[in-house]
Amino acid sequence: MTRDTLNATLAAIVVAALIVSGIAPFDRATWIMEVAPVLIALPIMVATRKRYPLTTLLTVLIAAHALVLIGGGAYSYARVPLGFWMQDLLGTVRNPYDKLGHFMQGFVPAMVAREILIRGGYVVGRRMTGFLCICIAMAISASYELIEWAAALAMGQGADEFLGTQGDQWDTQSDMFMALIGSSTAMLLLAGWHDRQLKALNPRP
Repeated sequence: MTRDTLNATLAAIVVAALIVSGIAPFDRATWIMEVAPVLIALPIMVATRKRYPLTTLLTVLIAAHALVLIGGGAYSYARVPLGFWMQDLLGTVRNPYDKLGHFMQGFVPAMVAREILIRGGYVVGRRMTGFLCICIAMAISASYELIEWAAALAMGQGADEFLGTQGDQWDTQSDMFMALIGSSTAMLLLAGWHDRQLKALNPRP
């Protein structure tokens, strides 16, 4: 499969999922807030696909993250069927789908940051690159928690579905911890693979 075919296929899957999820979501306001990153990122990726093509690895990861966000928006994170299956499998006291979402919130943005930093030549050294990517992912996670706090203040009880705390007083801290695990995992497992794809995308002497 060529890069263009893969990109078109992934875009079609994400758009189809977005349309289906928006037909009758559990809560319309929650759906809008949860899928907002997809609505922002997708047009940007389409517009820049020629002058700034992404590696195949990153493109697939972004599509996977988009589907996680869309699923959370359609059902609200506390009610996603996949989460109930995970709850039964893991024996947790709550639907853990939102933790998957925050894991991806660390995993994928860290890889986005890595691609931008390396291709732009903004940082030298693999260890420093990994450290900064984790820091960027954690900054994004913290910013998202501030957005949730602002939504709670603005909407009151209406923000419950967006927050998805399920009665957990440590939800904010555990969300950020999952983002830390996700970003660290991405750096440990995918750095070599990513380097090879970056070299193939833009070979240098």
